[in-house]
Amino acid sequence: MNMAMPESTAMSRQRRRACVTLSGSAGLLIVLFAAGWIGGLRFNTTPSEPLGLWRIVPLTRAARSGETVFVCPPDNVAMREARQRGYLRPGLCPGGFGPLIKTVIAVAGQRVDVTDRVAIDGVPIPGSRIMQNDAQGRSLRRDRSGIVRPGEMYLHSDFIGSWDSRYFGPVPVSGVLGLAQEVLTYEP
Repeated sequence: MNMAMPESTAMSRQRRRACVTLSGSAGLLIVLFAAGWIGGLRFNTTPSEPLGLWRIVPLTRAARSGETVFVCPPDNVAMREARQRGYLRPGLCPGGFGPLIKTVIAVAGQRVDVTDRVAIDGVPIPGSRIMQNDAQGRSLRRDRSGIVRPGEMYLHSDFIGSWDSRYFGPVPVSGVLGLAQEVLTYEP
């Protein structure tokens, strides 16, 4: 005797299985994402540094010149304008900004000269040419020359279109989240 199951019951079981599978997969992704977030993993989607997965390595000392760091930008007029222009991503830093990944090129006491490019203590920084306009043709303000004050640092990226201290000046060292360590990245 062959008793076939009604079609609606078979469809109901398939839907239930599909819902359980999808729910389990979504739950697993949420757990993996949360674990990565807690473990300091972040995705970089901007060309200032290689694209991909990075890790925030906690620092127990001040960041040094030459180190690449994750830093929360200060909540000020320049950063709010940058957010409106699309230079900054949204995130969990004060002001709703996403953290930046930049290289520290000057710390307190060092002289920064900003002309058509940047020099630190008289040494020109490669890849630091100052752009007059952004990709949309909007004018860019450039930072002024001077000595980096205590509690501040000067940030840079070799990418010509990078929004860095060339345009917004030094940032507070208190915004440093940690060293930026590449995990799985690529340069397009």
